[in-house]
Amino acid sequence: MGKSMAGHLMAGGHPVLVYTRTKEKAADLLEKGAIWKDTVAELAAEADVVITMIGYPKDVEEVYLGEGGIFAHAKPGTYAIDMTTSSPILARRIYEAAQEKGIHVLDAPVSGGDVGAQNARLSIMVGGNKEDFDAMVPIFEKMGTNIVYQGKAGAGQHTKMCNQIAIASGMIGVCEAMIYAKNAGLDQRTVLKSIETGAAGSFSLSNLAPRMIDGNFDPGFYVKHFIKDMGIALESAKEMGLWTPGLELTKKLYEELAAKGEENSGTHALYKLLDTQKHAE
Repeated sequence: MGKSMAGHLMAGGHPVLVYTRTKEKAADLLEKGAIWKDTVAELAAEADVVITMIGYPKDVEEVYLGEGGIFAHAKPGTYAIDMTTSSPILARRIYEAAQEKGIHVLDAPVSGGDVGAQNARLSIMVGGNKEDFDAMVPIFEKMGTNIVYQGKAGAGQHTKMCNQIAIASGMIGVCEAMIYAKNAGLDQRTVLKSIETGAAGSFSLSNLAPRMIDGNFDPGFYVKHFIKDMGIALESAKEMGLWTPGLELTKKLYEELAAKGEENSGTHALYKLLDTQKHAE
């Protein structure tokens, strides 16, 4: 996703500095004119806007707060936008640390998967100071179409948790519907034509059910990262005293899927797990 997003910034006329832990993953961007930096520190010291898209909260913490991280090397006035799906609590910590450094910080996780990133049609949910959001809207508009300011620091991450909670139980429903159609002797694609534009319609049904039918379980979004997100959501829900049984069940099923070697498959690979199960008599 990050590669596509950076590509849109370049296409929009922005000079782009890039750093990834695996340089080969940036090869396409470098060929198009992106400038490679050997460390986070080098990039942060030079860039006016730093955008991060990383795997896990522990990585976000290191990249922002570590000795070789953004805050230790960025100049005052820099904008730092974390587009990772991460912890709302960590987003607040990062915001508070940024105030001491004179750095503008936004938590801005996205939804839309690889398709949304490739087509610059991501949903971007943003937390932080409103004036900082307003300043960065032209940047966000290069990557997404549904750009919404949600409130103070951490609000973007909380909104993304709402997104992931809604997807979690919904993915079970999409998988079960397609498995039901197959076992009823129906043509799954024809069933999709009837249900994807009705009340059951969703991104997962329209974009991931066809991949299930094709047996294409390549990742638009990794199983392992979805498990991470659900863990954050459960932790946040627990802090608020909430009971989220659908989320708990979904995380359990995905952990079972990952244990079968599917952690690097797309989230729609849940279909494979459920398709092998039969109701106990």
